[in-house]
Amino acid sequence: MISSQQQEAVDAAITSRRSIRAFLDRPVAQEDIEKILEVAARAPSGTNTQPWKVYVLTGQARSALSNAILAVHLDPELSRQHTEEYAYYPREWVSPFIDRRRKVGWDLYSLLGLTRDNKAGMAAQHARNFRFFDAPVGLIFTIDRVMEQGSWLDYGMFLQNIMVAARGRGLDTCPQAAFTQYHRIIAEQLRLPANETVVCGMALGWADPEKIENSLVTEREPLASFVHFVK
Repeated sequence: MISSQQQEAVDAAITSRRSIRAFLDRPVAQEDIEKILEVAARAPSGTNTQPWKVYVLTGQARSALSNAILAVHLDPELSRQHTEEYAYYPREWVSPFIDRRRKVGWDLYSLLGLTRDNKAGMAAQHARNFRFFDAPVGLIFTIDRVMEQGSWLDYGMFLQNIMVAARGRGLDTCPQAAFTQYHRIIAEQLRLPANETVVCGMALGWADPEKIENSLVTEREPLASFVHFVK
């Protein structure tokens, strides 16, 4: 039986989750990382296939991956040689999805004082992805290439569990699809076996409360716009 206090704690962990883009220089205990991943692994998966695999990067390993990616990302000619291995976003944007995408982008840039003509500033902000926004822990997630669409749905529940379990410990995260463009560099740096596909990255750490970008709270649609009760 779940008490009302337990219910409120679970709800708070879910609703307080945000994509944090600036972290404190404060380490995360390995036992906390392990416990978060252990809890997250209770995510459901079809016939208990558990398709997730996680690479936890800290210290020099995290810096080495960031530096390797940025060396390419900051060179336009080299960056164009790297493309995503799978399509995360639609190939053709339509409303209302493009409207939501644009709004969250400009809401973030407005907080940072970046105008539409400040292309360099926007590029610099995007490049911060590849330093995991200075979080002390970087996570890289992979899946076996043999797995199909259903297992990717399972994977999303695992990722959500990580983010909620982190909030339950006062930690914050930022899931990062940006890393998928540089899957070849990630594979080389982490010595990934050939059967593994990079799903995404994630920053994990303690949010910096002084950074303006961390005040962004994205909007959600009202239930009436996406829920249909059929009786």
